[in-house]
Amino acid sequence: MANGTPLGFESKLWAAADALRNNMDAAEYKHVVLGLIFLKYISDAFEAKHAELEAQKGEGADPEDPDEYLVASNRSGLP
Repeated sequence: MANGTPLGFESKLWAAADALRNNMDAAEYKHVVLGLIFLKYISDAFEAKHAELEAQKGEGADPEDPDEYLVASNRSGLP
């Protein structure tokens, strides 16, 4: 959903998830789902940081520099 409105591909995505889950034990399927949730979290965090760096371009920030994405506390790149 974008701003509360359906994008139109949710039913296809749900059907694909059902097809995948059909051949998999629930204990195994959770690993797939948790991995996808983690990837979504990282993607959202990257998008937010990129937007923040774009807004700070006038202050010398460079959204294309990978070092800009490193977190000062752990330097891992994860928020």
